[in-house]
Amino acid sequence: MNSRFFKIALVLGLLSAIGPFAIDMYLPALPAIGQSLGADIGSVQMSLTAFFIALGIGQLFYGPVSDMVGRKPPLFFGLLLFAVASVGCALATDIQTLIALRFVQGLGAAAGMAIPRAVVRDLHTGNDATRLMSLLMLVFSVSPILAPLVGSAVIAVTNWRGVFWAVTLAALAGLAMIATMVKETRPAEERVESNLGSALRAYALLLRDGHYMGLVLIGSFAMAGFFIYLANSPFVMIDHYGLSPTLYSVAFGINAAAFFGAAQLNSALCERFGIVRVVKAGVSACGLVMLAMFSYYLAGGDRLSVLVVLYFIASAFMGLVIPTTSVLALEKHGSIAGTASALLGTLQMLIGAVMMGVVGLFTDGKPLPMVMGMAAGALIAGVLTWATLGKHRAQPCMAG
Repeated sequence: MNSRFFKIALVLGLLSAIGPFAIDMYLPALPAIGQSLGADIGSVQMSLTAFFIALGIGQLFYGPVSDMVGRKPPLFFGLLLFAVASVGCALATDIQTLIALRFVQGLGAAAGMAIPRAVVRDLHTGNDATRLMSLLMLVFSVSPILAPLVGSAVIAVTNWRGVFWAVTLAALAGLAMIATMVKETRPAEERVESNLGSALRAYALLLRDGHYMGLVLIGSFAMAGFFIYLANSPFVMIDHYGLSPTLYSVAFGINAAAFFGAAQLNSALCERFGIVRVVKAGVSACGLVMLAMFSYYLAGGDRLSVLVVLYFIASAFMGLVIPTTSVLALEKHGSIAGTASALLGTLQMLIGAVMMGVVGLFTDGKPLPMVMGMAAGALIAGVLTWATLGKHRAQPCMAG
């Protein structure tokens, strides 16, 4: 069972990581892109925001299509689109072209975000799903831990354009993986009732499901703080605190390791305490840590060590929240798992993009605006958790 779980998680995790790899590898290059293309911080951040918006919108398409035609064909299409757009990004000569191509690249990457979650639900529910999702997140963690370091190395050897050539190669490797290692988990007989009308009805059903929406929004606002960190930390740490791109990549990877390391505790914690208690504890603790960080910077503090240490702790608690809320949200929607996964992913990306945009209005390259946005996301997630799960008794994770 363990080896079978890990093989599935390895393939799904690597496919899921290709899109985020295009974010995380690119982070150390943000200041250099601005200098190369003569763009200000806001414009450079827009190339990141455009990717997130497309990553969200695209999932609305891939989820229902994967319910209709199976999981593999849309994965092929998405990665091929991603590869073509990546070549375009590598050749872009102005910031407007880069923003447009990053949007197309995000549309392609969306396939690798929505469909692997649906495959997990095709195969398992309950604690087995939590276990597989956490393993997937462990493999997925290769992106935020290693990608900034790889990006720094690529930039040092070539320049920022080399990052996009590297992710093109990653996409081609993903296409080979789908062809040789991914089995179809949506049998033809289960697709019979899936069509455009059923997809629209499924979205309507999900939007009316308060429990599903509550769980999705908890995960979305918890993730929003991470997205704000993505968009702002290169400028804060490289320009404000004076870190080199390589040292920035190390600091970023340490925080990512906390998130994905803690996620591996989910199965054992859920067995002992139940998923609901794990979510409540993770969200509450993350909110308290982020509130402490915001209070420190609001009072005039400005030590890099405080930012790194407190966000390491907050990231670990987020690792207890993101996989578990996803499993709980999809639990009762197995027949429309692709659509339910797509809406979940779309709302995560769009809420993250909106929060990034709002914080971008106040960005000055200093830590306070970034920390304020990160704390706001964590606190909103806390309020939503108690509104959604406050009356739920802690149930154990049931094997599926």
